[in-house]
Amino acid sequence: MASGKLSPRQKMINLMYLIFIAMIAMQMSKEVLSAFGYMNEKLADNNITAIKKNDATLANLATKASEQPEKYNTLYSTAKKVDELSKAFSSYLATKKELFLIDQEDLKNYEAMDKTDIVNEHFFKGDGFTAEGQEFLDHINGYRGAIIELIKDSSPGLIPTIEKRFDTSDQETADGKQAWLTNRYEGFPLISTVTNLTSMQTDIATTQSEIFGNLLGGQLESDVSMSNYKTILIPEKSAFFQGENFKGKIVLGRYDASLKPSEVVVNGKNITAIEDGGAILDFPAGNVGEREIKGKFVFMENGKPVEIEINSTYAVIPKPNSAVISADKMNVVYRGVPNPMTISIPGIPDNLVTATGVGLRRANGSGKYIMTPGSGKEVKISVSGKMPNGQTVSTSQNFRIKGIPSPSGSIRKQTGYVKMPKTSLEKATVSAILLDFDFDLVLNTSGFTIKVPGQSAVVVRGSRMNAQAKKAIAKAKRGDVITIFDIKSSLAGNTTYKIKSASAVSIEIQ
Repeated sequence: MASGKLSPRQKMINLMYLIFIAMIAMQMSKEVLSAFGYMNEKLADNNITAIKKNDATLANLATKASEQPEKYNTLYSTAKKVDELSKAFSSYLATKKELFLIDQEDLKNYEAMDKTDIVNEHFFKGDGFTAEGQEFLDHINGYRGAIIELIKDSSPGLIPTIEKRFDTSDQETADGKQAWLTNRYEGFPLISTVTNLTSMQTDIATTQSEIFGNLLGGQLESDVSMSNYKTILIPEKSAFFQGENFKGKIVLGRYDASLKPSEVVVNGKNITAIEDGGAILDFPAGNVGEREIKGKFVFMENGKPVEIEINSTYAVIPKPNSAVISADKMNVVYRGVPNPMTISIPGIPDNLVTATGVGLRRANGSGKYIMTPGSGKEVKISVSGKMPNGQTVSTSQNFRIKGIPSPSGSIRKQTGYVKMPKTSLEKATVSAILLDFDFDLVLNTSGFTIKVPGQSAVVVRGSRMNAQAKKAIAKAKRGDVITIFDIKSSLAGNTTYKIKSASAVSIEIQ
């Protein structure tokens, strides 16, 4: 178009063409500015709805925490801190928007918000940032770090999303890397900056909502877990004669140790002894025959009382004269730990009952004993008692002796296959735990070996990474699977008992 010698007419046509293109560009620019404004309005409206929803969720958590503090206090505390951090950061962003728009007479005239100087002067100075620009970055990074620290144990799955959502690392461009603040805010029209800030407020509300949902979802999953159910036997009647067929059914009932009733009434009397979510009954059994238990459980739910009827029966039978021997934990005793046992003969006072066995000794309480088995695979307990008529009854029972099972290796209380960043692994504590074991034993980690792909295995003493281990971890790449094995531990209070090495734990680097 510009090459060669042009006639005056052609020059005029070319000039008009250029003017036409410029006019179209200006019109498109105005339309783009308006589009940013309309997007900002929509985001702002959505934020109002999201904030109301988050506030309602937090209020619901507060109510549940007051009704069931053991279950919800920790969740509510975390949610409240997330809410405080989120509202403080969102308020800071709102202040920035007000500052940038202070000279705008009509906040709906988006086509007039095409200037770049107010944002440039506020955030940038030469090739660097102003104090306000650095403060802006610090607020974003501070919010991201504080939120991740709060949820690292309760909602670790959300961490990658939050890190990406509030990432301020250098951005890749056609000309190389560019500072995030420069890439996102320098030289852009005012309305695009305001929309960017509103979008970040949306990210804050979304993050808060996801955390709240994860906290409540985790508790709901725990509540409905089959591990919270117990079998309940419902016989057709409360007592059967010898030779009869037993008739009844077994059902599952949900068990919640943290649930405390506001009132329990049994047979007209208030029951105040509540333990592990259940009312403790203690009253005279009465005469031989069938007896009724009637009353009600009253719970508070969303601020309102909910009554559950109690209607059951029990049978009172004559006292038998046979011995009852039961292990409090199971029909097994474990070597290396004191095993509590209850031994009694119905109808015979505890002071007239004698129990003997290798490693058996009396403990505090009626019928209470402690069994500390020695060598061998079985231990025999013999029991005898003197009845009121002077006769002696005796019985015995064998119990299997087992060693403490092999513990499971864990990292941050997680076993098996774990995912985490290198920085978290460097700070993590390695431990050995006994999963689903009947005794609450404390194991002290004395050492372990860590193997990073491509690096020599490192032997560590204690439960935390030493300098050599941290150096090896630092060389791991994203996706590498690091193995911690040969985890050695000892039993707290009984260092003479040799605990087997814990199973290995694998960590995938994120």
